[in-house]
Amino acid sequence: MNSVSIPLPQGVPLDGPAHHEDAYLRIVDLTKRFGAFTALDRINLEIHRGEFVCFLGPSGCGKTTLLRAVAGLDQQDDGTIFLDGRDVSRAEPSQRDFGIVFQSYALFPNLTVARNVGYGLVNRKWPRAKVADRVRELLSLVGLPDQGEKYPLQLSGGQQQRVALARALATSPGLLLLDEPLSALDAKVRVRLRSEIRALQKRLGVTTIMVTHDQEEALAMADRIVVMNSGRIEQVGSPETIYRTPETAFVSDFVGHMTFLDAKVVSPGKVDVGGLVFAVADPRGFLPGTRVKLAMRPEDVKTRNIDAGTPNAFEARIESLAFLGAFCRATLVPLASPKTCIAADFSTNAMRDLRIAIGQTRCVAFPPEAFRLFPREAGEGRI
Repeated sequence: MNSVSIPLPQGVPLDGPAHHEDAYLRIVDLTKRFGAFTALDRINLEIHRGEFVCFLGPSGCGKTTLLRAVAGLDQQDDGTIFLDGRDVSRAEPSQRDFGIVFQSYALFPNLTVARNVGYGLVNRKWPRAKVADRVRELLSLVGLPDQGEKYPLQLSGGQQQRVALARALATSPGLLLLDEPLSALDAKVRVRLRSEIRALQKRLGVTTIMVTHDQEEALAMADRIVVMNSGRIEQVGSPETIYRTPETAFVSDFVGHMTFLDAKVVSPGKVDVGGLVFAVADPRGFLPGTRVKLAMRPEDVKTRNIDAGTPNAFEARIESLAFLGAFCRATLVPLASPKTCIAADFSTNAMRDLRIAIGQTRCVAFPPEAFRLFPREAGEGRI
């Protein structure tokens, strides 16, 4: 699908909260309960005009409930929703300016593709010729210019999702809501369609919220990610910020792979892990003697050009190797801390050039800036 990339509006930061005057969507103290269960607990969030934001989290974290509250499909118990400066907290869905795409496509099987796309326009009593022109424009936009006379069941899953997207965009909504739109598709189609959706969103400049439990999807598509857990927002930030500087153990563990180790702060910038001392650059001010969780990502391991001056160099035995395509994930056991297990990723080139094998002892290192520290009770001590 051809696309022309356009930038976000000038002055819009990709990290941190927006200022009220910049927010296209503003959510204030939103709470939603189902009986005794609190699905959303005082959610506060601002989304800029033209942004692509992903709600990311495990099943049951509240991300779909939040999306449905924005749409007015599930009324919140408390809190306020402002859309383009207008309070829509108690407005009916039809009075909110959005288009929505569901995981199940929700196409009418007895209507042609063209009639599915034009359904909302017909309901708004657009002239027939104008509807036909708009449908042709949208089908061309989503790469299905010749599929208008077919029925949904005659299309592949990816094509049906493109039709659902075209239908959601038909009325030129100010807000596009995507509820796990790619989860029913196979892996290759998902990857292709996510890039098409992102390119289309940039081309149109429509403010977009997508719900997903797929961290790779969120990292690849979003301007900002809202990580949710148990009805609350854990962190909001750009994909790089969420991945590289997670603020909580939950975020660090949910987004990407992370090793958590029980450790104790022995001095400013140094922690002890079962007799192995690491230098850390994490700015958090834990006092000496504090028990913490030390976290590191497996891809940050260093295997080459290690000498006596390399920080955090240590000898480790390769306990296991798992082939994962472009890399192998190893379990390392430091000789100085034999009860410690650390996950480390070795590229295919490193595996070949260094002839890495199970049972070997190798010198490896983790840079001080690769470590993150969290309070002991926040992590779970696993790789």
